[in-house]
Amino acid sequence: MKKITEKKERSLGVKLFLKADRCNSPKCVMVRRPTRPGQHGQRRHNVSEYGKQLQEKQKIQFLYGLSNRQMAKLFQSSKDKEKIMQVLEHRLDRVVFLLGFTGSPRIARQLISHGHIMVNGRKVTVPSFHVKIGDVISIRPESQSLKLFEGLLLKLKKYSSPEWLKLFPDEIKGECVKHFTLGQASQLPFDVNIVGEFYSR
Repeated sequence: MKKITEKKERSLGVKLFLKADRCNSPKCVMVRRPTRPGQHGQRRHNVSEYGKQLQEKQKIQFLYGLSNRQMAKLFQSSKDKEKIMQVLEHRLDRVVFLLGFTGSPRIARQLISHGHIMVNGRKVTVPSFHVKIGDVISIRPESQSLKLFEGLLLKLKKYSSPEWLKLFPDEIKGECVKHFTLGQASQLPFDVNIVGEFYSR
């Protein structure tokens, strides 16, 4: 799995935090081997307009764990890029990652599926669950003693969440206080407008 996920990042040329904290360390594949995979990886490639659209589409797919069908449904259901980004960023797995509870969205999806995450005090096992303003996200009290959450309290006290989420480190919980806006999209490793062009062909 490690080689597959790292190849994805190398082929797209961006960090997608598919390998949790490894992406913030010198061991990160984008630090050690920033070129594209394969024997011709160091050559410059002239990417066509379609190729650029496809690359941006794949970045979203890998980052949010979406299938081709889910991607098509999302972009064909709305032309409003801000609404599309709110659907993506307000996914529970994404919010759990952005609150600092996990090192990657992929691990967040696993935690949710295994029943370790609660929304408003109730267990939710669907990673795509839409987090609304006022929703409080936390780790089940029974799960907080697990080894995978070891040192989390100390980490959260040093962590800063995005402005649309409010983190309560001492209680190991967070709240959605605003909607994600396109103004914050500049921090993301893809251009949603280019992906929109791909689906409007």
